[in-house]
Amino acid sequence: MRNIDQIVIHCSATKPTSDIDVNTVRRWHMKDRGWQDVGYHFFVKLDGTIEPGRPLEIAGAHVKHHNANSIGICYAGGIDEDMKPCDTRTQAQKSSLEMLVSILLIVYGEHVEVLGHRDFPNVNKACPSFDVRSWWKEVNNGKGN
Repeated sequence: MRNIDQIVIHCSATKPTSDIDVNTVRRWHMKDRGWQDVGYHFFVKLDGTIEPGRPLEIAGAHVKHHNANSIGICYAGGIDEDMKPCDTRTQAQKSSLEMLVSILLIVYGEHVEVLGHRDFPNVNKACPSFDVRSWWKEVNNGKGN
């Protein structure tokens, strides 16, 4: 098992009406970027379905210089109809993200930091279009984490 100390949330930078899946993103990454597989370990569809991406035992391709020790999760959405960064997560996506991150923290340990892509140095993106640290703190309010 890889030594994981970060879980990183991303968005697909697609409109809230774009019901894409992990295979769509896999095609983008393989065809457009020449990667061997999708860069994320999990993908969360608009309806909250969690789809597996790159196997967990293999480093992702989602945050430059931080892939060896992290798990990448991407949700469908992240921009509004005018192509501006926007938290477009559905209630189902919010619930699925909370459940998935909670399970990963049980597996990899409470020391793991939960971050958004934009929280890393030299990342000039709005991704995932919401404040992950504040979200995770709010999710865990009263749970002791």
